[in-house]
Amino acid sequence: MLLAGGQGSRLYALTAKVAKPGMPFGGKYRIIDFPLSNCANSGIDTVGVLTQYQPLQLNRYVGSGQPWDLDTTDGGVYILPPYQSAGERGSWFSGTANAIYQNIDFIEMYDPDHVLILSGDHVYKMDYADMLRKHREAEAACTIAVIQVSMEEATRFGIMNVGEDGFINEFEEKPAHPKSDLASMGIYIFDWKKLRQALIEDENDPNSSKDFGKNIIPKMLAAGEKLLPYRFEGYWRDVGTITSLWDANMDMLSTTSLNLFDPQWPIRARSPIRPPHYVGESGRIIHSIVTEGCDVDGKVENSVLSHSVKVGAGAKVLYSVIMPGAVIEPGAVVEYAIVGENAHIGAGAHVGAEPDGSEGWGVATIGPEVRVGAGVAVPPSAMIYESSEVQS
Repeated sequence: MLLAGGQGSRLYALTAKVAKPGMPFGGKYRIIDFPLSNCANSGIDTVGVLTQYQPLQLNRYVGSGQPWDLDTTDGGVYILPPYQSAGERGSWFSGTANAIYQNIDFIEMYDPDHVLILSGDHVYKMDYADMLRKHREAEAACTIAVIQVSMEEATRFGIMNVGEDGFINEFEEKPAHPKSDLASMGIYIFDWKKLRQALIEDENDPNSSKDFGKNIIPKMLAAGEKLLPYRFEGYWRDVGTITSLWDANMDMLSTTSLNLFDPQWPIRARSPIRPPHYVGESGRIIHSIVTEGCDVDGKVENSVLSHSVKVGAGAKVLYSVIMPGAVIEPGAVVEYAIVGENAHIGAGAHVGAEPDGSEGWGVATIGPEVRVGAGVAVPPSAMIYESSEVQS
């Protein structure tokens, strides 16, 4: 069950019209490609995708699941929005646990022994089959994927404290003084019968937030259930902020961070049909990802360009993420920035700036469809939603 309904409010202008899992990423992908590919590569053939915020583009993108080899006869990919049953008052999912609760009937159709709960907004490669194997061997009620973080970062996560028997004995949600550096990745495998009962009890609790981290897991722990940590040591990023999204895209320029060339574990995507990228006589590409349909007549360095991006003569794109269909006109400079889908940067404009060590510096962000006027300077940390903000 793939939770893909998040608004991604900390991505501001970039998610004004698209759910976070549907965000373009790494030139060729969207964020949801990673958990869907992990499912296919792990041998999981039945996936429920729970949508909510701005679902139309995401629904169209996922479709039947064919790009990920998930369009099977007996299983497949199912889009599961909030719905209203006869005689009931329908509502949006009120939390991660409530989202699964609303889809108990869907899960029961397959009569599973175990259910895997995933987030649709993380970038990583993981073999869920190995996680399930450890879950079964331990006879656990729940297995939680955890990753080691620094003690400074631990205050931002749900932290698992583990006893001498190897099982989780305490869960702390964003502790001020963490006792452990094992952070929850928001990836769970549950014994379905026990989860079903926990979801029903939680739904009937008027004081519950209907959340796995805040409610379901602490209640199972308090009831004495066996909760197993599954330690993950590979690359993993929660791309929920502008800085983390930019960082993760920059990581794609290094094969040591996340190897996308591994034929044993391909990351699949629904890619549009575009001609090969073209580099003109004055164009230059250095240490960058440039995808199909791009037309480069300027300089692109240490950057990630999604499909159908145009970079005009004399323009410079440095340490930036350019999303599909964006146009960088001649003479413009885009540096340390994220430019949204179909945005237009006018001739001679300057977006972003090189880090200078000041507290006010940050990645400049241009929202989808925004037009930055010719010669306009957009400072670092700026967040542009509307074209009217940047015409002069």
